[in-house]
Amino acid sequence: MKSVSVITVNFNHSNVTEALLASIFSRNTYKPLEIIVVDNGSEVNPVPFWVSRYPNVKFIRSEINLGFAGGNNLGIKEAKGEYLFFVNNDTEFTENLVEQLAGTLDAHPEVGMVSPKIRYYDEPDVLQYAGFTKMNYYTARNNCIGQFEKDKGQYDHLTGETGYIHGAAMMLRREAVNRAGGMPEIYFLYYEEMDWCEQVKRAGYKIWVNMQALIYHKESVSVGGKSALKEYFMNRNRILFIRRNCSFSIRVVFWPYFIFVVAPRNILSYIKDRQWKYIGVLFRAIKWNLTHNINSTDMGYNIP
Repeated sequence: MKSVSVITVNFNHSNVTEALLASIFSRNTYKPLEIIVVDNGSEVNPVPFWVSRYPNVKFIRSEINLGFAGGNNLGIKEAKGEYLFFVNNDTEFTENLVEQLAGTLDAHPEVGMVSPKIRYYDEPDVLQYAGFTKMNYYTARNNCIGQFEKDKGQYDHLTGETGYIHGAAMMLRREAVNRAGGMPEIYFLYYEEMDWCEQVKRAGYKIWVNMQALIYHKESVSVGGKSALKEYFMNRNRILFIRRNCSFSIRVVFWPYFIFVVAPRNILSYIKDRQWKYIGVLFRAIKWNLTHNINSTDMGYNIP
């Protein structure tokens, strides 16, 4: 059996991370398994307490918030596993989860990364993810298959190649990470896993979903609902994703679509909901992409 490293990132939600660890300890039977928790600059450092409570877990502390990608990349540097299983700290394991995903990589060397079926934790019979459709790069839109539907097994036949993995739970073979590089940190929040999929595909691997593997997700624990932070990075990174991954001919179609369709639609939504401050946030996201190159380390936002 190939060794697996489970990597998760904590930011100010120690109790949520502890629930994840409890689910791993109680439901996982796969060995050898390494567990790595990266604390991403939480206001109160939980690591000293965790070290004494969980002696079999490896803890890494960053004094600053490195974002989703930066935190996971810290975990990659310390991981020893041949397969790397990245999970949000607001997920909970089910039985045979790791066996199913590792089995996919074992049986299909052409697969570089794979995600399980994802259901909502608070509505455990409702799907969040059963794969993604391919991206329409001209609009930067695709669909999450099965989202909000009751899971009656209607998508279980989709096990196999999919448009994108889901960032809440994704297993990669280390060889694919070595060839494609780590998770792109330029995004900080949102779209980094989609960009990573593009990198892995360019490295010659396929992207799969395994519908026989299941994980539960407590959606939006770390970010919450609509916020200035979320609106900024969702819009900034949608544009950045196209700039980084698409040809000039696609970009010349996408830019007018975003400026004349997406931006006005978003502004009308902000006005309707009396969320006036988000109008400035949207313009700030657009301006960043007009004034920064695709590898700029300036996020354009004060990171909490």
